[in-house]
Amino acid sequence: MNPSSDIAFTPTVKALQAARGSRQIYARIEQRGGFRTAITADLADFLAGIDTAYLATATADGQPYAQHRGGPKGFIRVLDEHTLGFADYTGNRQYLTAGNLAENDKAFLFLMDYANRRRIKLWGRAQIVRDDPALIDRLMPADYPAQPEQAILFTVAAWDVNCPQHIPRKLEANAVASAIARFEERIAALEKQNAALRAQLERIEP
Repeated sequence: MNPSSDIAFTPTVKALQAARGSRQIYARIEQRGGFRTAITADLADFLAGIDTAYLATATADGQPYAQHRGGPKGFIRVLDEHTLGFADYTGNRQYLTAGNLAENDKAFLFLMDYANRRRIKLWGRAQIVRDDPALIDRLMPADYPAQPEQAILFTVAAWDVNCPQHIPRKLEANAVASAIARFEERIAALEKQNAALRAQLERIEP
């Protein structure tokens, strides 16, 4: 049985790895069976903190396309050990992803956590679901101001974690604003305390 990492490490890729000196590293991964194939608790926890993703698809003849998908944290839901799902909102109505998936269901999800410098790659197959209102309603984040048009189900074939090298650390604007507000409150309290102490010193000075 071929290792699951063969979904990415094609014969051509392996030949390049051998030529450039990294084949031995990835051969050890293959000896362990390759990439992970089931959705683990660690992956589920990662997804719960993700508010943005990039979904890549391709036409039947291989023309690639990547599209941003976003929502509140946790908008990508774990449905079972091998399936993820998320509501697909009404957008610019180009339907490139939907068209690609209609003729080629191979898909790829690229997930970034800039704050913690983590990234996860998922290979699999995806499908558009339009005729299941209950599923779409289940996947739609509560109180999110968007109109769901359909659902996208992603069946995971393999997934892997990249190292944090070269990932810039970026913090969420809301988190930064909240931290700044706490510091400003603390500074205001200290300034008030400082003013009171100065007033006391002025009263007791001869």
